[in-house]
Amino acid sequence: MITIDGVMQAPGGPEEDTTTGFQYGGWVAPYGDEVGGKVFEKLMKPKDLLLGRKTFEIFAGYWPEHANGWPGINDVTKYVLSNTLNKSDWQNSVFLKSVGDIEKLKNSTGSDLQVWGSSQLIQLLLKNDLVDELWLIIYPLTLGQGKKLFVDGAIPAAFTLTESTVTPNGVIICSYKRDGEVKTGTVGA
Repeated sequence: MITIDGVMQAPGGPEEDTTTGFQYGGWVAPYGDEVGGKVFEKLMKPKDLLLGRKTFEIFAGYWPEHANGWPGINDVTKYVLSNTLNKSDWQNSVFLKSVGDIEKLKNSTGSDLQVWGSSQLIQLLLKNDLVDELWLIIYPLTLGQGKKLFVDGAIPAAFTLTESTVTPNGVIICSYKRDGEVKTGTVGA
């Protein structure tokens, strides 16, 4: 099973990801609270990760030295889709080259996979109907720029809400599981 979690660009701090001139790094900091923290604790339980190259490089530069903030992060397998990287000093890193590699991994008997960040990878997964669960985290702000989660190419797909939390600071955290094809009808009929 592949689960999509997290936020798109530079949630952690100003220098995290300034790609395309992004200037709002650290935008999630003002919205942290105890309720949201408990949900993130659940999301950060040890699971194997599937990451895009850019997110992997950010994570590999930070988490090996800060594992107390994400217990188990160094122990899980980090699968990385990349055409340019093929090795890392970060333990348990495995490099994938294609959608076919992801499909094989998804259909194997191994651990469920969780995706954080990795906007281009998420778009590829949505385009190829490889997403089983979406955790959408909606913050009460608009940035007007930055990496996007949904772009042209995602296949039509239905999801069912399985869990939701609204934090005191206005963050909406929702879990949606894949639920077949899009259904249509006429309003009021």
